[in-house]
Amino acid sequence: MPITSDILRGHTETIILSHLIKKDSYGYEINKSIQEKTDNQYELKEATLYTAFRRLEQAGLITSYWGDETTGARRRYYAITDLGRSAYLQNKADWENAKNLIDKLI
Repeated sequence: MPITSDILRGHTETIILSHLIKKDSYGYEINKSIQEKTDNQYELKEATLYTAFRRLEQAGLITSYWGDETTGARRRYYAITDLGRSAYLQNKADWENAKNLIDKLI
């Protein structure tokens, strides 16, 4: 059964940063990874994903660049910045704290 997006709302940017901590990537690859990790129970809508990319880039948490693919469409890659790494670590700590509190409450 697919997970309701309400449960994960507000964590989209942290999910993206988590993927980018491992390697530079592009939108389709990130969304495919999310689907695989959740056994197809969760995926980001394209508009949500690219809106999050814009917010993250404007905040200086990621940068983007065009790939040099020789076949197919050119891809826009995203890379995490040092500020993005710090934000990810803080968001992850905040999530762990919230998760512990929720576990106590329900």
